[in-house]
Amino acid sequence: MRPGLQLKISQQLTMTPQLQQAIRLLQLSTLELRQEVIEQLYNNPLLEIDEDNQSPSDGNDTDGHKESDAAAERPSEIDVDFNSDDPSLPSTASDASETTVTAAEDDRTWENEATADLPVDANWDEVYTAPAPASSNSEVNLEQIYQVTESLQDHLHWQLNLTPFTDRDREIAEAFIDSIDNSGMIGDNLEDIVAHIQYEDPEEALQSDELIAVLHRLQQFDPPGIFGRDVKESLLIQLNQMSLDTPHIVEAKRLVSEFLLDIASIDLTRLTKKTNYSADQLQGALLLIRSLNPRPGEALATDDAEYIVPDVFVEKVSGRWRVQLNDSNMPRLRINDTYSNMIKRSDNSDENQFLKNNLAEARWFLRSLESRNETLMRVAMTIIDLQQGFLDHGPIAMKPMVLSDIANKLDLHESTISRVTTTKYLATPQGIFELKYFFSSHVGTAGGGECSSTAVCAILKTMISAEQAAKPLSDSKLTSLLEEQGIQVARRTVAKYRESMGIPSSSQRKRFENTK
Repeated sequence: MRPGLQLKISQQLTMTPQLQQAIRLLQLSTLELRQEVIEQLYNNPLLEIDEDNQSPSDGNDTDGHKESDAAAERPSEIDVDFNSDDPSLPSTASDASETTVTAAEDDRTWENEATADLPVDANWDEVYTAPAPASSNSEVNLEQIYQVTESLQDHLHWQLNLTPFTDRDREIAEAFIDSIDNSGMIGDNLEDIVAHIQYEDPEEALQSDELIAVLHRLQQFDPPGIFGRDVKESLLIQLNQMSLDTPHIVEAKRLVSEFLLDIASIDLTRLTKKTNYSADQLQGALLLIRSLNPRPGEALATDDAEYIVPDVFVEKVSGRWRVQLNDSNMPRLRINDTYSNMIKRSDNSDENQFLKNNLAEARWFLRSLESRNETLMRVAMTIIDLQQGFLDHGPIAMKPMVLSDIANKLDLHESTISRVTTTKYLATPQGIFELKYFFSSHVGTAGGGECSSTAVCAILKTMISAEQAAKPLSDSKLTSLLEEQGIQVARRTVAKYRESMGIPSSSQRKRFENTK
């Protein structure tokens, strides 16, 4: 074959940078979007914070396009009467009110007035007035104060400094403290922990009994049960620190020392035969053991609480569901008129090209925000339209719904719906839920209909909460009760739903009741 040139025309989909930016903004949560907006605000000189929250006067920029002071008009708060026979959803921006990216500006400008003409002998107090002291009776929001919480190692080092140790024992104790895990446990192999401690004289090498003696002293530190080499030793440390007059203390120590695996199974009949204890003695000892902490180090965990910020609010006002985007924590952006008016069409200088590029990026960023807000609003309204029963009656009235149901209604792709509903939260009268929560599979009913798996879980939870403590409902009995309500589901499916809710089996629920 001879090589040759051939002209061919074809079409392909190209992911432009602007489209990639719009897709990325679509899947960001509220907190992540705020960080992205602040980053764009500092990186792009054509963007600025709109302090006045007012629409600018009508006018054209140098390119002949009308500039918007913020994200264009998009739905931020809409009243929808879903109780009507034909509820409609807005598909364009003209069907809703204005939405913008909002928040208060964090930085303030310090105005320095008339300092250049001050006389040499001027007094500072005569020019600047000190702020009035805060009232001692003013309320302080403790949640806004950053609290420095010491770690487990810091707490142990503090106790170590208050305890008399020789230099040799203190070095061993510091090695043990540094090797403790977050649960407060230490490994069995103590020699490996202190392997880095070496002495020139072989006769001064660390001995095993020396390590055990230091460990026993550390086990008296707070919190109780710290420095246990396993769960058994940690529980015994806590029991040994209790008073000898504690009821059932002797039985509890024996159970932990000899029958720890049997305690985990909570088989009272088996324990009674092995220990020759009465039922009252066993229940009292088990209650005492259950009051202990198998992971004492977690009491000083420094994990910060993570708060959920809803992306959409929905509430019922005068019989109508009001849907509102949460834009209270977003900076309100607009195009900087001063820089945009400096752009000249025919100027190809580096400075002018820099302004042109940043102006194009600013416009695309604002349009991507508009598209995100509009898509999020439309998806949220469609979910509310389909799940009105959940809003009124809770999870027991949840309807089966999948991504394709929303995609078909809004003429969007399922991947777009998946991005919108990921890490986005909806605040409802029933609580705050992730948008993914409203999507669930279905099971068949006797009438040929469908029932949501979320509703089945809610029904199962209601049945189990109302069961007799002495005679809990088995999975087979729960299956029969669901069939009486017209819900056709297999026993293994009931077991799967029960395990997903963290509910133990009927035999375990009965044993738990006996140990109370």
